[in-house]
Amino acid sequence: MGALLGRDEERKRLQMLLSHARNGRGGSLLITGEPGIGKTALLGEASGAAGLSLLHLDGAESEMTLPFAAIQRLTIPLGAQLPALSERQRQAIQVASGLAEGPPPDRFLVAMSVLALLAAAAATTPVVCLVDDAHLLDQESLDVMAFAARRLAVEPVVLLFAARNENGFASRMSGIPELTLTGLSQEPATALLRRSLRAPIDPASAAAIARATGGNPLALIDLAEDLSAQQLGGLGLGSDPIPVGRHLEAHYVRQARRADVQVQQWVLLAAADTTGNFDLVTAAAHAMDLGKEAADRAESAGLVELRESIRFRHPLVRSAIYNAASGADRRRVHRALAATADQLGMVELEAWHSAKATLGTDAQVADRLEHTADLAARRGGFASRASILTRAAELTPPGGDKASRLAGAAEAALAVGAAQIAHELLGRIDPSVVDRVQRGRMIVVRCGVGLFMADPTVLLGAAAELIRAADDFHGIDPQLEQRAAILAFDACAVADRFMLDISPQEVGQRLETAARSADGSGATILAGLGALILRPYAQAVPLARAAFDAILELPDHEMMSMATAIAALGTFLWDDKGRRAALERAAAAAREAGALQALDSLMWVISLAELTGGTVVRAEEAMEQVREARLAMGYDTENVINAALMAWTGAPRDLVLAIADGARAIGFGGVTISALAAVALRDLAEGAYRDAYDRLKPMVREPFLQVTPIKYADFVEAAVRSGHLSEAVPYTNLLNELAAANGSAYCRGMARRAQALTSQDATAEAHFLAAIEALGPTCAEIELARTHLLYGEWLRRMRRRREASEQLQAAIRHFEHSGAHMFLPRAHAELAAAGVKPAAPSDSETPDLTSQELTIARLAAAGHTNPEIAANLFISVNTVDYHLRKVFQKLGLSSRRQLADRLKASDG
Repeated sequence: MGALLGRDEERKRLQMLLSHARNGRGGSLLITGEPGIGKTALLGEASGAAGLSLLHLDGAESEMTLPFAAIQRLTIPLGAQLPALSERQRQAIQVASGLAEGPPPDRFLVAMSVLALLAAAAATTPVVCLVDDAHLLDQESLDVMAFAARRLAVEPVVLLFAARNENGFASRMSGIPELTLTGLSQEPATALLRRSLRAPIDPASAAAIARATGGNPLALIDLAEDLSAQQLGGLGLGSDPIPVGRHLEAHYVRQARRADVQVQQWVLLAAADTTGNFDLVTAAAHAMDLGKEAADRAESAGLVELRESIRFRHPLVRSAIYNAASGADRRRVHRALAATADQLGMVELEAWHSAKATLGTDAQVADRLEHTADLAARRGGFASRASILTRAAELTPPGGDKASRLAGAAEAALAVGAAQIAHELLGRIDPSVVDRVQRGRMIVVRCGVGLFMADPTVLLGAAAELIRAADDFHGIDPQLEQRAAILAFDACAVADRFMLDISPQEVGQRLETAARSADGSGATILAGLGALILRPYAQAVPLARAAFDAILELPDHEMMSMATAIAALGTFLWDDKGRRAALERAAAAAREAGALQALDSLMWVISLAELTGGTVVRAEEAMEQVREARLAMGYDTENVINAALMAWTGAPRDLVLAIADGARAIGFGGVTISALAAVALRDLAEGAYRDAYDRLKPMVREPFLQVTPIKYADFVEAAVRSGHLSEAVPYTNLLNELAAANGSAYCRGMARRAQALTSQDATAEAHFLAAIEALGPTCAEIELARTHLLYGEWLRRMRRRREASEQLQAAIRHFEHSGAHMFLPRAHAELAAAGVKPAAPSDSETPDLTSQELTIARLAAAGHTNPEIAANLFISVNTVDYHLRKVFQKLGLSSRRQLADRLKASDG
């Protein structure tokens, strides 16, 4: 209690959080501060709270490279709740904890599973989980715990973290409320010192010591325990340094060195282990000929506490003893611990201690570390794999093995989003010793880092670099060659027509070369992508269709990485339904696997794809899921802004164009082109036909892969309405040729609409009607609405006002339902010109619903179960249930069927 003297505000904040848990609401808190400042004491107050179920975790340095080590310890007391989880969630936790074999789970799937496990544990009694020394947790466990902490809402679960804010730890926990503890103010600091002393001390000396220690409670308490009031009085008024900071560590070292030699050696052994494993330390002590009583004497000296595990009185004691030892002594105890861990079958601990015991390089220890890294990868621990391989590379003599381990570490770091670390690891590789495969791996990682960090020096030349990587893999590793070739195609889509050092044709040729080296579905997919670039359209269609179908037959974990290929082939084939279904299936697979990085990419692609052959509403929903996924990963916003969607949803034109220019400068040429095309559509919506013509003409004049034909119909409208009929006719003919080759109703509808616009007589009507009939069953609701609008405008000019009003009202309904609101003013103006007063917009059918409530309501209305909604939004089932109850209450509903009817009426 003494360490909490003067902490009234901090205690009040903690008690409020615990009170929320008792009332069914969750929360989290990160307590940071220097050693001895009172973090553990504040956690201790939470551990004594009544009416709460307590879980406790301590970070340990030796477990920092053991993936999910802390999660394994956390889930042991929660074993009875595992049956409440889905089979996939149970499997994820067990594989991550090393308790079962299976495919490596994504760390975010483990995180969602732990969140569900905590919610299940709290079903009867609120749960408080205390995580001390959180900065010493393994990276995977820390990611999982931080994820859970950010998503707590209506679960009666509280996560409390105490940590030193070292190496930017607090930034890694962004999104979790932080309480930074500082030293006690003068009055409580002197009061704590006086209370802790057995004899009085004069006020001046007490005040001087309080100032010198910065009000650090541990320093004050330890000084009072170890020095008399007379000695402290002399320190306070003298010139000798007061034991605080490094002086406090020296003070602990002096305390340890007052013990006998065997106790000093035993304490150093325990300090080197950090797991607190009593059996391991005891066996290692026996191997070092340390008597059984050494542990008891260490406890009697006040250095450690011996329970089911070994705990130092404070982490500073452990670090002080370890750091004060000579390098030779530290290596000696690590060797003893490594040998004992080997005898006990602790493979990962053996490798860790062996590495600590090694001076210079040691190929055998490096081999064992690499094996440990492989074990980490099997459990989904790629952050640990990166760390372990980095250490293995340090122990490896110069040469190819060292380069291979550094490359593997960089690959693992990039897999968990640590792009800067991956970049630094690549910089350590000696290029003179790498073989072709290692060089190719380095290129792939470098391009991945460039994409992650939006580096224009990499993005614009990435396609060329990845083709070089495919060349390096050729004849040695066909799988890596195929992957590099597909990544090169992806890089084309990113940079668009602005890519450097290679042409699309060269990429297509390399794709076909890779196809000849491959077999099965890989060969089919590569051949289809190559044909998309190289072959005349009619010849390319069957190959592209075969490739698209081959992607659909891939297992889910492979399909979820094919977002660009799915979108490109689906768009090339004008297969709006197939494209939507394939992307949604891949996204569902990513969601189910907890692969949030893949889901982030997929939902971004969906948000763009829906703007051509879909709806703005679905594009917005996809972008919202991008933000949800990135928030779950700890990012504040999307990696790349969808400027095209901004143009569709009313963002200032200048802002959209500025973002488009910025995207081009960075290397995201595809974002630029899609944004400019969307601005051109906005020009059409506003009747600025000449501006639309000027924007679209350069795009159709210089076609780029599958993205250009989708704009032909827009150019036809712009050209016709701006007085350039002769330029519109060739693109109408091209659309007819495409439709004949692909058999797509979507493409046929666009071609017939273009024919209607370029017709100069009554035949236009038949084309309009055929276009509406073709587009009606498709996903392309925006295009159906635009066709109704154009037909209505034509009818009004033919003085057929009643028929015109019917078409214009149909256009308005579809524009409203699809979210294409930028076309509504034009449609309303035409309807008014036809002599019909536009209906006043109806009041919202979803009053006062928050953004999250509306999202959950729409998913529920679409037939999704609560667990499915939770997986979609990366929240718990309890949170979904809570929001749905609020939705039903606000709307006065009692069933999902009523909710579906209400939202259907609201959407028009």
